[in-house]
Amino acid sequence: MTPKKNLVRVTIMNEEYAIRSDTSPEHTRLVAEYLDGAIRRVVDSGTVVESSRASILAALQITAELFEARAGNEMTERLRGLSAEIRRLLPTGKRDS
Repeated sequence: MTPKKNLVRVTIMNEEYAIRSDTSPEHTRLVAEYLDGAIRRVVDSGTVVESSRASILAALQITAELFEARAGNEMTERLRGLSAEIRRLLPTGKRDS
């Protein structure tokens, strides 16, 4: 059985879109609001006038954020693994203080 798709209407750059998604409507709205804000920041910077170019630049910025977050998660996992390895190598007996 496939998950039920939710139909949510969102507005991005004054254009309405009907989004069909298996995530919650609230999540879809938050994602759309985030994208709208990213595009508006690009437009407000004054360097881009065309909405299609602003959308591409916003997508690049969001993708960079994603890559940074993934790199942070990878580093966290590496540190956890290293920490576990160090704990394994340390003596388990009581230490003299």
